[in-house]
Amino acid sequence: MTIRGGCLCGAVRFIYEGPLGGELGAVTLCFCSQCRRAQGFGAAVAPALAAGFSLTDSNHVLTEYESSPGKMRAFCKLCGAPIYSRRASSPGLLRLRLGALDDAPSGVCIEAQIFTEHAPEWTSFGATPRYGGLEPGRS
Repeated sequence: MTIRGGCLCGAVRFIYEGPLGGELGAVTLCFCSQCRRAQGFGAAVAPALAAGFSLTDSNHVLTEYESSPGKMRAFCKLCGAPIYSRRASSPGLLRLRLGALDDAPSGVCIEAQIFTEHAPEWTSFGATPRYGGLEPGRS
């Protein structure tokens, strides 16, 4: 399976070839305080093989930040869009941000929500209406 993705401004582009989730681990929506701060909500991530990830264009703007000891978060230093995270203790794995994928492959879905005790009340959708575009009255 070949998956393409990139950042918001288009300066970082990548290809991923390999499995997402499955035997590599659950596809999750993380609500820890670091993910919420880094992503602006929760982080939807899929475990992926580091060997399957390659940059096709980065214009030298993909950078990493060590958010906690041994945990690196990669993002575009122009637009701030998150691409993946990785741990020094698991060099063969990445956690790709699902929002960075051009098109998620069919069958990839959130299997677990984690750190939900840190989730603010506003993250609960309940029975809120869903719209295919903007909510009514907003242009």
